[in-house]
Amino acid sequence: MLNIEITNQDSAAIVIISGEVDLYSSPKVRESLLALTKKEQPAIVINLQDVGYMDSSGLATLIEGMQSSAKYGGKFLLTNLQEGVLEVFQLSQLDKVFKIYDSPETALKDI
Repeated sequence: MLNIEITNQDSAAIVIISGEVDLYSSPKVRESLLALTKKEQPAIVINLQDVGYMDSSGLATLIEGMQSSAKYGGKFLLTNLQEGVLEVFQLSQLDKVFKIYDSPETALKDI
C-alpha cells in the first residue's frame, strides 16, 4: 500500500513515499507532486527510503515532477534510494538526470 507524507522544512517540501510506486500507485504520487509544483514550491525533496519497488510509470511520474518544477526554477531532489530502485535509475541512466542524495539532510544543504 502506498503512503505519501509531506512536511515542510525551510523552503523545501519533504515528500516521504512508502510502498511500491507502480502503474496503480503512480497517479497518487503524480497528484501530490503536481500540487506542490502548482504552488511553485521552491524545493521538493523526495525521500524514497521506504520504496522497495518502482516501475517505469513511477520513473515517468518523477520525471514529470522534475520537469514541472524546472519550469519555474524549482529544485527537485531524490534521497535514500534503495539498491533495487537505484539500479532502475542506473539502467535507464536517470541517475545522471536527477540529483540523488544519501539523505534529506544532505539534499537540504544543497538547496
